Amino acid sequence: MKHKVAVFLPNWIGDVVMATPAFRTIRQYWPDSKIIAVIKPYVNGILSGNPWFDQIIMYDKSGKSDHRIQQVISTLRQEKITEAFLFPNSFRVAYIAMMARIRYRTGFDRYFRGFLLTHKLTHKKSHWLGKYIPQPIIDDYNRIVMARGLPNPGHRMELFTTEFEDQQAENFWCQFQLYRYPKVIGFNNGGAFGAAKLWPQDHSKSFIKSIIDRGWAVVIVCGPSEKKRASELVAEFQSPQVVSLAGQSLSLGLTKGIIKKLDALVTTDSGPRHIAAAFGRPVVSLFGPTFIDWTRIYYSKEKSLQVPVPCGPCQQRVCPLGHHRCMTELLPNSVIHNLDLLLNQEEYEYAS
Repeated sequence: MKHKVAVFLPNWIGDVVMATPAFRTIRQYWPDSKIIAVIKPYVNGILSGNPWFDQIIMYDKSGKSDHRIQQVISTLRQEKITEAFLFPNSFRVAYIAMMARIRYRTGFDRYFRGFLLTHKLTHKKSHWLGKYIPQPIIDDYNRIVMARGLPNPGHRMELFTTEFEDQQAENFWCQFQLYRYPKVIGFNNGGAFGAAKLWPQDHSKSFIKSIIDRGWAVVIVCGPSEKKRASELVAEFQSPQVVSLAGQSLSLGLTKGIIKKLDALVTTDSGPRHIAAAFGRPVVSLFGPTFIDWTRIYYSKEKSLQVPVPCGPCQQRVCPLGHHRCMTELLPNSVIHNLDLLLNQEEYEYAS
């Protein structure tokens, strides 16, 4: 009987990207096995073009009937899977893996699910506060596969695009004549976490003005819920040098294709940051209320910027004190300076 592995993927785009070194290692370790990804539908597009998974099973507790938990359990049970890696910490995922009769179930012992796992890992906690100590998620994901004897996956994140997605990005470049500019800089001021992660709109305008004053172009990257803010920035400048994805048929595939072609990306701590790193693009990351250590990616072409404030990082979705200093004091001049450092580094490496 063919060896089969189920990989329960993280629930957020950036987290899926941070798990790609582990996915690559699973495939390399078991090149002839059938490897099945179990994934939430809204992050499925991030995997397009990948060589790691032979099958994708989507699950959603309130989605289509074939995505519901009992159907997923039934499908996995029919596959007679031997091994499962559980990247999300949820109780539900561990329950699905156990009910699917998967022999080995490896993941972190969180949310009272330890009895559902056969191989349990633990997070480090502070001795005096009892809180989890911030440590890179990418390392935790690597620990999950290493717990079953696989080699250390390292930190090189990786994504792929399909021919269709590359053509979409090419069409966008041609539509807005972006090839006529010496540099095309991406800008993303969004994220599903909440308002506390957002850079003030005045700072965004100041940053974009600095870019267009150099004769470069800016592509504003956005998700469906961020279209209004992106459109407002485009309207503010009324310049062919400032365009956005707001008027496009948005998809993760298009976003990947666009980011892959950029000279650099300036972004909040959200999915596009990880996508840029996975495609080897220079990225300036703007951190406010979140700990850099949780999402550290060990990427040499990244500048992670964070202003030390007495109240942070607070990990709150909305600033509890109302002043939002962690983002308002992160000034455009600092962002531009660090962007220049990265672009100069990129040009030096290319020339050498």
